[in-house]
Parts: sequence; structure tokens; C-alpha cells
Amino acid sequence: MTSRSLLVTGTDTGIGKTHSSVALLHALRGNGLRAVGMKPVASGCDWRDGGWRNDDALALQAASDPRPDYADVNPFALPESTAPTLAARAAGVHVDVPMLYAAYARLADTADLVVVEGAGGWDAPLAEGLEHRDLARHLGGAVVMVVGLRLGCLSHARLTARAVAADGCRLIGWIGNRIDPDFARADDYVELLDQALPAPCLGILPFGVDPVRAAGHLVVDAVLAERSSSP
Repeated sequence: MTSRSLLVTGTDTGIGKTHSSVALLHALRGNGLRAVGMKPVASGCDWRDGGWRNDDALALQAASDPRPDYADVNPFALPESTAPTLAARAAGVHVDVPMLYAAYARLADTADLVVVEGAGGWDAPLAEGLEHRDLARHLGGAVVMVVGLRLGCLSHARLTARAVAADGCRLIGWIGNRIDPDFARADDYVELLDQALPAPCLGILPFGVDPVRAAGHLVVDAVLAERSSSP
């Protein structure tokens, strides 16, 4: 069975890419797939168990089946909580792209689908010389966008969708994440997003719901269709 992959990006930082990615992993596993997560470059790591560990990467690892080695889930773990490029400079780390792709290949060898979470928004560099578009193209070009439902999200989502297409990648779906419980017009914004975006909504995640329960709000038909169309 051919392994497929997708890159999860977002309209901004702090809008729930990890929460959505973990929910997506559970939804895919609920459809009988071996699904594993990856966070190739992560900043904001703590020293635990003899190495730098990132909470987002640990959540992806825990939601994966089969459970991969942490070193493959997060090959570049950077201490400072800032943009990955700056965090790498501060740590004196060179993000070796072939090493990163080798870690991804090991994950892909064990899974039906790899969910790869980016860092920040689409146009935020992952490292010096590595953009999200480069990673997405290496994975096959399929992108899922997480939209944090708050004031301003409509513009951010439309701009991100245009950038993904302009960079030669395919937006195969989007996930709305209710990050602001006081956003009174959220449903109206979801309607506008549905009309404006060139890909189906995979689901709207409620505020304050854990990823396992959130998975029940996702419909992954578009992801399964993308995977089945792969060569």
C-alpha cells in the first residue's frame, strides 16, 4: 500500500495546528489507517529524558500508530521559543534538510499516511533554505490548512490558500478551530470561509474539546481520496 503524506499549515501561529493534527491522526486511525505524525522543526523545547523535547511533537508521537521514535517525529528540536530560524541560530544548529527527509522516509515506511505539521504560518521559514513550499512539494504537494476562528481569519485564510496554490501545492481541505469562545459570529465566518476557499471543510473543532473527541468532528473523505489517487 502506497504511503501518502500531507502538510498541515495554519493561518498564523497559535491557532491550533497541533490540536488539529492530533485530531486528524485519530480520525484517520478511526478509518483503519496506520497514521503517524511528524514535527520536523520545533522550537520551544525542554530538556527531558536525555534530550530536547517539544510538547507538540510529543502529542503527535502519542497519537501515532505505530508509535515512532521521537528522533524521527522531531529531528530538529530547538530550545528557544521563537521563530525556528532564530532558534536554530541561537542553538548553533544547522537544519540538515537531507537528514530531515531521511527521518520522514523512515516514518513513511511504517505508515499508510504521515501528517506533517509545519511551524507558524505558510510563509514562515522552517529553517534557512527550507520553506513550507519546499517541504510540501517533497511530501507530494497536499496541504491541509487550519483556520483559527477569530476576527481577521477570513483574510488570513484566503491569503494562505492563494499562497499555497501559487507555490504549486494543493489545498485539499481546511479545518476550522474555535480558538475564541467569545467570537459571536463564528458560524457566519465559517459560511464565508466555505464560500471563499477552494477546498472542502474537513470539520469545525469545538473550543475546549480534547483531540480524541475533536476527531469525531472531522470528515476525512478528501484526505482519503487524495491518498487513493497517489501513484
